[in-house]
Amino acid sequence: MIDLHGRKAKLLLVYPDYTDRDTNGKSGGGNYMEGLASISAVLKQAGHHVGLLHLVFWHDEAAFKKRLKEAGEYDIIGFSVRTTAFPDVQQYVKWTKEVCPDAMIICGGYHCTLVPDQVLAVDGVDCVCVGDGEYAELELCDKMSAGEDYTNVESLYFKMPDGSFKHNPIRPLFEDLDRLPIPDFDLFDFDNLESSKVNTAIVVVSRGCFYNCTYCGNGNFRKVYPNKKIYARFRSPENAILYLKTLLEKHPYIKFINFRDAIFNMFPDWFDRFMDMYKEQIGLPCTGNIRFDILTEETVKKMKECGFYTIDMGLESGDPEMRFKYLRRYQTDEMIINCSNWFHKYGIAQLTYNIIGLPFEDIHRALKTIKLNARIKSDRTIPNIFYPYEGTALYEISKEAGFIPDGDFTKRRVPLVQPQFPEEEVLFIEAYFMHFVRRYKWAFAMPSWLGKPYEKWLDHRVTGKHVPHKLLVALHDGYAAVRNALKNFLVNKMPKLYVKLRMLKHRKRAQKAD
Repeated sequence: MIDLHGRKAKLLLVYPDYTDRDTNGKSGGGNYMEGLASISAVLKQAGHHVGLLHLVFWHDEAAFKKRLKEAGEYDIIGFSVRTTAFPDVQQYVKWTKEVCPDAMIICGGYHCTLVPDQVLAVDGVDCVCVGDGEYAELELCDKMSAGEDYTNVESLYFKMPDGSFKHNPIRPLFEDLDRLPIPDFDLFDFDNLESSKVNTAIVVVSRGCFYNCTYCGNGNFRKVYPNKKIYARFRSPENAILYLKTLLEKHPYIKFINFRDAIFNMFPDWFDRFMDMYKEQIGLPCTGNIRFDILTEETVKKMKECGFYTIDMGLESGDPEMRFKYLRRYQTDEMIINCSNWFHKYGIAQLTYNIIGLPFEDIHRALKTIKLNARIKSDRTIPNIFYPYEGTALYEISKEAGFIPDGDFTKRRVPLVQPQFPEEEVLFIEAYFMHFVRRYKWAFAMPSWLGKPYEKWLDHRVTGKHVPHKLLVALHDGYAAVRNALKNFLVNKMPKLYVKLRMLKHRKRAQKAD
């Protein structure tokens, strides 16, 4: 037990902010995380001290220990844990205990909520936070400061001195997000964040999602709470505007707003009220994640009037059976195409998220995803290789089918091992996804007598038995390394040029629609 004898607690948050393909040599300030900024705001409001160790690339032992020592002395060191970073966090925890043996190690984040005991079992981890962490960690800090027993704090699981685990009840969700203070933007080196360098702010004004897509953890996150029916919540429109005004007052150079809420139009009435206020009081160009099946043309028109220059949509799969049977996304091709036509009509660019390497998928089904993106004329596509998050329905489906290899698969480029969809084919689809989307666009725009033969020729280039998938993936890897280095250089060394190029691209898109 740690007794601070009346002194306020000191908490260091450790944020591994990199992907499994981006583990070294990265410059720049990384990404903003709303959850950490919110925890910091709540704790600082109560007088506790909060610091941040922001890791934007993999640190070896010497580099990590050096950063940790430079950060100063802390009573609690908290790790933000996502599933793909869990192996790295285990190593960081070991090194932290060697440098700070008396500090409490607490872990939180999505992975901890999905599989808390797996994280708590890690040598050196003392405590795990399940679900929202603001008020659980506030109570922990307050009791530590007062010298009281803190092992009964709700939403925290503790490793006891005898090695057993103590599971405390999960505290109810608070329905009113307005009770949260405005996030502590100052926790981060905000002006040096990657988004800030291109005059963009990452913003989150909601929590949760009421959909149950099988590949997403939201369905399981919801289950941990006793009042799960209110899992999806938004700040009031008025409070969300206050959030934005506070951010813009601190950082007036921000010219673009990127709403990273799970589904920004989840509650249409809220969305309409907020958009009216946003247009009048903020008025900056913005983007957000929208869902196809709760859209109307009138909403799309209003979005354009309010400043949306692009939207993000989860298309996920172009194969209807994959969408309905395995993903539980009950959207028809016709519905998706119809909504996309509205965005083209009003000059809003479309970015689609797509999943490749799903269980029971093969290269022919994946090709349907490419073709649907071409039919809706996507302006930009992001093909993500499926990752089976533990606790999700699609993880269980994959496990039962024997597609998940034994051992640590978190660093595999293609997590599932499927005989009908080998790794080189999955990587090929991911690498050349947008390349073929563009060419199928051409095919669908041609007269039928020319477009049909061209489409069949493209089909052969994707699925043909003699296509050298491995060689083409290797070539693309080299190209992607150069492209990403150039983008990183522009963002960090010539951000004004990068912003001008981005604005020019979207201006051309809007003019084309007009």
